[in-house]
Amino acid sequence: MFALIDTQTDLIQLRDELTDHSAGGYVSFEGWVRDHNEGQQVLKLAYEAYPLLANKEGGKIVHEAMDKFEIIKAACVHRTGLLEIGELAVWVGVSSAHRDAAFSACRYIIDEIKVRVPIWKKEYYVSGDSGWVDCEECAKHGHVHSHGEHR
Repeated sequence: MFALIDTQTDLIQLRDELTDHSAGGYVSFEGWVRDHNEGQQVLKLAYEAYPLLANKEGGKIVHEAMDKFEIIKAACVHRTGLLEIGELAVWVGVSSAHRDAAFSACRYIIDEIKVRVPIWKKEYYVSGDSGWVDCEECAKHGHVHSHGEHR
């Protein structure tokens, strides 16, 4: 399951949807809006997406994780619209019989989402400026970008 959402979500409900009696482990990732990027103080940000393609590609990534790793269930939601500092921007959850598969699948899903899904982030700065953020290259290479976020 992959979904674009434009409001806050219930993380407990998302987690509960991944429960299964054969699962021994659950791993999740939460990406939050932070107050800085590349030396600039961030006030808020906006995510825009191409919904038809984003949902299709996001779903494909989750299914790939299901095939690639020994996991039981997986899901991802990504916010769109205007978000304030501290708000949840993206969530990934995975359940599996064993923790290693859950950790690996969760990492795979978030890394692939950042590279392949048509979602764009615009930051609004304290200075009054704003700018679109392009982290596709750092996501492709799995390294720490200059703003400190590991993609």
